[in-house]
Amino acid sequence: MVARAWEWLRRRKLLVDGFFALPVVLFALPSMLSGTSGLGSVRYALLSAALIGPLVLRRTFPRAVFVAVVVVSGVQCLVGAIPVPANLAVLMGLYTVTANCTFRWGVAAVLVAETGSVMATIRYPEGAQDRRFAFTMLTVMVAGVYILGLHMRTRRAYLRSVEERAARLELERDNEVRMAMAAERARIARELHDVVAHNVSVIVVQADGAAYAIDTDVRRARQALDTISSTGRTALAEMRRLLGVLRETDDAGAFAPQPGVAQLDDLVEQVRASGLTVAYEVEGTPATMSEGRQLTVYRIVQEALTNTLKHGGPRADVSVRLRYAEDALEIRVEDDGRGASASDDGRGHGLAGMRERVAVYGGSVRTGPRAGGGFEVVASIPVREEVPA
Repeated sequence: MVARAWEWLRRRKLLVDGFFALPVVLFALPSMLSGTSGLGSVRYALLSAALIGPLVLRRTFPRAVFVAVVVVSGVQCLVGAIPVPANLAVLMGLYTVTANCTFRWGVAAVLVAETGSVMATIRYPEGAQDRRFAFTMLTVMVAGVYILGLHMRTRRAYLRSVEERAARLELERDNEVRMAMAAERARIARELHDVVAHNVSVIVVQADGAAYAIDTDVRRARQALDTISSTGRTALAEMRRLLGVLRETDDAGAFAPQPGVAQLDDLVEQVRASGLTVAYEVEGTPATMSEGRQLTVYRIVQEALTNTLKHGGPRADVSVRLRYAEDALEIRVEDDGRGASASDDGRGHGLAGMRERVAVYGGSVRTGPRAGGGFEVVASIPVREEVPA
């Protein structure tokens, strides 16, 4: 509500400037009503209006407004009209020029204002002591207003630079996230390529076997055809996902077999060897999953354990639990370390890559601090492959 009101006011400069000119009007009003100004009510009102009126446009036309009030004050001094409260408009114009215009315009404005101080000192006070006092007071006021305007100009420039830097950093971070997601898609594409190549190889081998046994062993040939059908459906499903993944042109990776659920024991032992206490358990009956799903499970556990090693602290304990349900596999990695409060530079992309992997198979990932301390990663991946017959 406050921010919206502030934005509304920022778009209405005339209204705001008129509001800030109101105190000068109130300050000048008593002298006009009492008739003690020595100018007469009409001349006093005209002079005050000529000085205060331009202030309504002081931020819209700062230099023109300053010139206007300086000219009126100069003519006032030359004809010998006594100073009035509305002459404060000169200081308001000085502040506006210094705060909103360039440094050179600020210096020019303060020199003009100081010249007016000298003219007023020569024109009005009587006696050397009064002149010294008047000159000192006027100079202090001019210098103070100039310094205030210069400070506001510097502060506004600093705030603008901070806002620009924040916007630039936010844009760079968004670009980094997009680049990380694109790189992760390319990595998934390479890994799924190996999976599909494996399935096609199985189809070729089974087809050769069926062709060899079709005349001598019909049962074996039928089994080979069933295997071809099942493997082909899995390969089709993987290929559909592969076509949906953007792959960057880069060097081909190693053609080593991709890890799966069976390699989680080796991964856990490797992490234990690094000094981390890891509890690993499996609940339910392991379901038959495609190589792509098994690779996703392996990478999720690997990334979660890596984060614990990096951020959990030297005495963190971590548990890895795989729970097989009828239609989905739940992966839960929990630790009691300080990962939730550890310092982070915001440049890691492991969690983003984890979400990308799970989204390929229509699953979900939840990450965050645990109640009572620590960090947890909970992922759910469907284990059934829906492929039309």
